[in-house]
Amino acid sequence: MDANEMKALFVVPLALALHLSSPASAEPSPASMISEFRLKQGEGRVIIDAALNRIALDQAKAMAAKDRLDHEVLGSFTSRIEPAKPGRAAENIAYGHDNFAKTLDQWINSAGHRKNLLLPKASRVGVASARSPTSLRTYWAMVIVGDPERPPSARDGKAAFRSERKAPRPSCRMTVLGICF
Repeated sequence: MDANEMKALFVVPLALALHLSSPASAEPSPASMISEFRLKQGEGRVIIDAALNRIALDQAKAMAAKDRLDHEVLGSFTSRIEPAKPGRAAENIAYGHDNFAKTLDQWINSAGHRKNLLLPKASRVGVASARSPTSLRTYWAMVIVGDPERPPSARDGKAAFRSERKAPRPSCRMTVLGICF
């Protein structure tokens, strides 16, 4: 075997490995897949949130450990999501599919899960999976949240009107028909 043949044996597998590991061939992230679905339905994008990923992972691991699909396996959803301080929140769980794309399709085709995916004003999401050591099922958990509502800003007409009404009045000896004397 000459030097050129040796190069070919090395370069071809290297090029193939680089191509297969490139971002273009990688599966999209769960957040981008959820965002794509939400945008088609008139809702906004969501981004991955580390705290929500941890909450989803804890839920997925607990379901896998007990080999039971159950929202309450670690306690109430309200208590589990509280550290993320959401304005509103929802959770989807599932088992059986080995990848997120199939799981997302399952949720999209289920009315209750679809409603959660389309949570109005949602901005952050966490997704995780864990495999049961006994049944080898893959358990999935997704947590989606919207940030708490902010009080109206000073630019809001109502807030400006309220602030005008609370403006201090000059001291008057007498007021007739709203005129200060």
